[in-house]
Amino acid sequence: MFLDESADDVREWAEGISFPVLLDREHLLADLYAVSNVPTVVWIDADGSIARPNSSEVGNDMFVDFTGVTPDEHMQQVRDWVREGTVPADADYEVEDLTDDEIAGRLAFRLAAHHRRNGDEARAAEWFATAGQLAPMDFTIRRAAMPLQGVDPFGEQFFELFGAWQEAGSPYHGVPRN
Repeated sequence: MFLDESADDVREWAEGISFPVLLDREHLLADLYAVSNVPTVVWIDADGSIARPNSSEVGNDMFVDFTGVTPDEHMQQVRDWVREGTVPADADYEVEDLTDDEIAGRLAFRLAAHHRRNGDEARAAEWFATAGQLAPMDFTIRRAAMPLQGVDPFGEQFFELFGAWQEAGSPYHGVPRN
């Protein structure tokens, strides 16, 4: 699932993927599963049940220098689940619900995106700012807002956000990374 604005925004990231890719431009699934950071993985079995809740995992080594996280352990866990039906011990982790402020921040983000799509950049900027104030550590809105406002999502503002997130204890709705 990608939380970007258009298929063109994600096309290069989806090249070579042999399964369906969902473009969640309204962030509906992000809200449903309380996704507050990307990348996030949710294991859903063939019956549509959650086999393992939100976890911040990566699928390749692209950001290992930045995050220090490799995909090796997670990919082995996925293989074990697919081949043997075993899930990690943290599969029963209970994900915290979004707070009222986080929900309001996501609604403000949707209003901002709506105004932007309709050409009202001033109103969009107001709602993007409100969203950021309500949910300052929610990457699904803070980082997603960056390219919609002409800001490099891997630039200086992102690294400032990332530093603030780390200083806040790396808050995340999902299985904590040990």
